[in-house]
Amino acid sequence: MTSIYDDAGKNVPCTVIEATPNVVAQVKTEDTDGYNALQLVYGERKKSPTNALGGHLKKAGVKSAMRIAEFRDCNLEKALGDKITVEEVFEEGDVVNAIGTSKGKGFQGVVKRHGFGGVGQSTHGQHNRQRAPGAIGACATPSKVYKGTRMAGRTGGKRIKTSNLKVVKILADKNLLLIKGSVPGHKGSLVIIEK
Repeated sequence: MTSIYDDAGKNVPCTVIEATPNVVAQVKTEDTDGYNALQLVYGERKKSPTNALGGHLKKAGVKSAMRIAEFRDCNLEKALGDKITVEEVFEEGDVVNAIGTSKGKGFQGVVKRHGFGGVGQSTHGQHNRQRAPGAIGACATPSKVYKGTRMAGRTGGKRIKTSNLKVVKILADKNLLLIKGSVPGHKGSLVIIEK
């Protein structure tokens, strides 16, 4: 993250996203596929793709792809092999959504995962152990622990969609997009920005 000053002189916290040009790998239409969509590819992998994927990408003039994404009902009129740049799609002041995978935090207890209070607070906790979850179910009736009971487990590493983020600035020559606020994921992770 970084920050820039707007026209009013306020300091705006921003996330810098490198949005290199995406190539159209397939144009889906109602006649051929039953729905309208654009399939875009991003980046290059070190490993060569499988024969099926390689043949699919060869039609668009791409050797390999790090990621393939499909956008339904896209209003861009593009042909196979065309490049889509940042300045074509976004403008300063647009409101966008950011979709990414959140940071994984591993196996965590109930205090970190669900915000239980432990011994120091009045609810959720064991009287003699600091960070234990306390009681998790009744005795003879219902004789089970209900599904969805908040317990310890893996935290993070899920697909997150952050909505209503504002595009503050576009640096088209460097393929950079400055978005106000935070975006899910660690540094260098893949993020999908949609209008």
